[in-house]
Amino acid sequence: MPHSPGRHKAAPVSARLSVVMPTLNEAQGIAARLQALQDARAAGVEIIVSDGGSADDTALVAASLCDALVRAPRGRAAQMNAGASLARGDVLLFLHADTRLPDGFAALALEGLAASRRAWGRFDVRIEGRSRLLPMVGAMINVRSGLTGVATGDQGMFVRREAFEALGGFRDIALMEDIELSRRLKRLSPPLRVRAKAVTSGRRWDTYGAARTILLMWRLRLEYYCGADPDALARRYGYKPRSPE
Repeated sequence: MPHSPGRHKAAPVSARLSVVMPTLNEAQGIAARLQALQDARAAGVEIIVSDGGSADDTALVAASLCDALVRAPRGRAAQMNAGASLARGDVLLFLHADTRLPDGFAALALEGLAASRRAWGRFDVRIEGRSRLLPMVGAMINVRSGLTGVATGDQGMFVRREAFEALGGFRDIALMEDIELSRRLKRLSPPLRVRAKAVTSGRRWDTYGAARTILLMWRLRLEYYCGADPDALARRYGYKPRSPE
């Protein structure tokens, strides 16, 4: 009898992990980000880059540093779904191109899921940048995520393939796709909290100001929970949603 996606057998520690990285115009930093994953890749972690139509050399630089490069419609949700469709891993880890994972991330994710029997998890986060407020912002994100069980893409979300596929993957929306998936994953299990920290870029906070960015993100999230259109929220965040096909 097939088991419910919410009740998981303890996976073997050797379960294969696939990292899916959505990219768009990241040529300046993509080589360093992928180089940081090469030891894990040599140990069996699969690296998939899903490019959303970069106008620079992102795809060219990434091609030799990953196991698969897929071109997908622009938008993190669509790109991550496209990458996941090629992945061979039992566990999928979705990694933003401006985020570094902690040492030993593969074992932390795989062993943590095996021991906890949970459907998904995420890392704590530290934000790297010039603003003195960023350590506090990272700490607040970790506390909020621990209390609510909701994760964001900067935290390196990872999920069992069977759970991801059972839920139909990310909803193809312009913003908040990580929060929307978190809300559905919570019906299967609480997330596994890995306290080792992923380090993400504070470039948005540095560019627009930490206080202003914090207030904007809180407001957008509140409006999303109240039913606002993700496309409208994305425009206010600075993303240009792709045109309907």
